[in-house]
Amino acid sequence: MILVDGLPFASDSSSEPQQQGWDTLQALLDHPSLESASNALKAIPEKKFSVSQDSVPERRWVYLFQREYATVDPAFVNFVGTAEATTCMGLAIRNPENGMTSVAHLDSPKVVDMGLSQMMSLLVQDNMDVELDVHLVGGFKDVSPNHGNCNTRSENQAKLDGYSFPLGAKIIETLWKRPERFHIRTLFILQHNTRRDPEGNAYPIFHGFMISTSTGSIIPASFDETSRCPDEIVRRIRVSASYEDSRWKGRLLETYETQTDLFKIAPCCCCILHRLYKNIQIRKSSLCVLLHPLLRHQIL
Repeated sequence: MILVDGLPFASDSSSEPQQQGWDTLQALLDHPSLESASNALKAIPEKKFSVSQDSVPERRWVYLFQREYATVDPAFVNFVGTAEATTCMGLAIRNPENGMTSVAHLDSPKVVDMGLSQMMSLLVQDNMDVELDVHLVGGFKDVSPNHGNCNTRSENQAKLDGYSFPLGAKIIETLWKRPERFHIRTLFILQHNTRRDPEGNAYPIFHGFMISTSTGSIIPASFDETSRCPDEIVRRIRVSASYEDSRWKGRLLETYETQTDLFKIAPCCCCILHRLYKNIQIRKSSLCVLLHPLLRHQIL
């Protein structure tokens, strides 16, 4: 269930599930309260996060890369954030009763259904009536400004709608179908997160955000290499490798363990790296075969 301004958001129940996601998203983007919230967020300067190499930060945060998610306890973590989103979207869901907050960096409609279930596993336990605060930031209007709206969504039409709109529509559709009560506070996506250069090319206004676990407020944010930790290189490689691992099909990557307050980078199997390793071994063997007569001749 989706709520706006504390009230259930009306939608055309006669629509097909996929079409309902498209229609509901467009209606939400045009909602006066959510437009006002987007304008307020747009007016906030982007905060650049950095950790000095010779100092210990006073506050703790969890940073998430593409396709990762984490649920944090405000007793341990002050902020949760993600960045580097273009057509991707960052989703934050917070339980206002206890401050438990889950954030995900969603990059495909294929991970939305299972991803939402992963995020909700620790947010709602006994009280299904709690209104969860939802913030959605990222994506942009990555279609031609001359591309008009259509009433039907064929496969070719979906391609014309770019990458951001189908992802946003799937997120809204899934929130709508779930039994929990999702109170949308921020919908800074698509046209609200789009700027254009003099030539008419579209770009995102913000690529990331940070949410406070104590207050639930969000701010636009970016992170340098000192704050994208731990294990940045390993986690970046894991994103690409996970596409070939069937265990992660349709799922978000696990990075942080809520109960122990520890980063635990869940492993994945990468066929690409395995093939690369085999090719290196084959080339080394071939090289040894070619060099062996030369080395033997020199010894003799």
